Amino acid sequence: MKNILLICLFALSLNGISQNKKANLETITLGGGCYWCVEAVYENLDGVKSVVSGFSGGNVANPTYEEVCTGETGHAEVVQITYDKTVTDINEIFKVFFTVHDPTTLNRQGADVGTQYRSVIFYRNDEQKKAAQSIIADLNKAKVYNSPIVTKVEPFKVFYKAEDYHQNYYANNKNQPYCKMVIQPKIEKFEKVFKDKLKKNK
Repeated sequence: MKNILLICLFALSLNGISQNKKANLETITLGGGCYWCVEAVYENLDGVKSVVSGFSGGNVANPTYEEVCTGETGHAEVVQITYDKTVTDINEIFKVFFTVHDPTTLNRQGADVGTQYRSVIFYRNDEQKKAAQSIIADLNKAKVYNSPIVTKVEPFKVFYKAEDYHQNYYANNKNQPYCKMVIQPKIEKFEKVFKDKLKKNK
């Protein structure tokens, strides 16, 4: 009987730890051009538990990549980031976001042109909304960029995961020209600016 009681107490303790870990997790959805680029960067940020490439902000359910590429579904290419709030926070997530993409070019990032490449933050709560609005205001006031920031701040509605071959694209295709010429420089910039924030296995 005593052993059974100890086992029950241990199980309850593990359940409590699991619940606390879940309570520390938060999710944000960001669009900063091609999701291959944004995903590759956040995969290396300490505290980030998962990064999933997909689509948000459109008017078609379960869109395919080909449909989104037409620009007619209204979706943006986004990454859905789940992170541990005890290791990183929403302000750091946004600092990385505004470092690794150009938030001043409307519906484009470099050679990637179209509404699907727009700069956008889909917030899930007031804290995320206020943090997004605050950092945008601060960056504009400090004139960090030569042009005003055009990043949209919108309430999150729904996220559609992209096809499997889009997930971990950089890690699986490092020798592709796009990965070498477009994604690698973004990762190098991130690693230089946030060298103290990299995952320990880097």
